[in-house]
Amino acid sequence: MTTPIPRLLICIPIIHTQSDMGSLKQAEEDQPAVTQLWQEIEEKILGFELPFNKVRLYQDGLPVSDLATQIVKETAAQGSHNHKLLMLLIEKGATLMGTEDPSLLLEEYHFDKQLVKQEISKEDASTIKLAQSLLERRDRFIAERVNATLSFGEIGILFLGALHQPNKWLEKDIRIIQCG
Repeated sequence: MTTPIPRLLICIPIIHTQSDMGSLKQAEEDQPAVTQLWQEIEEKILGFELPFNKVRLYQDGLPVSDLATQIVKETAAQGSHNHKLLMLLIEKGATLMGTEDPSLLLEEYHFDKQLVKQEISKEDASTIKLAQSLLERRDRFIAERVNATLSFGEIGILFLGALHQPNKWLEKDIRIIQCG
């Protein structure tokens, strides 16, 4: 009798650039350091020689939606190295998964908009508490999404901004590999 292959989650820390966030400005994408970082991430992932038909891709900031693939295609077309890599992995057979609760992403968008307009102070204790709460709720949802959709014998690749910490809500049978 063979032992079932556990669920595996490879966590890739990322830094969001302007095109990842929906901006048409691409100055950050053109910086050599950004290009080099994404080349290294791509080489690392391809170096694992994964069975891509058993790979699920999770991307922070990507809502659970029927439009997830379209969002990634459009963002890749705007110059996002992150989303270009997702498209490459999809072409190799990986499955793209909507990863975040759209209502929480919308809440964060409105929160960030208030910060930019200086309607709220980022130094204010209540603002800090709200930001922490929002990040925690997003992390819980991401973990719940991985828990529910990553099956035994599958490999997840989670592209995640540095502040996120969903690991404490992941089920215990998911083996985690931290890259970077």
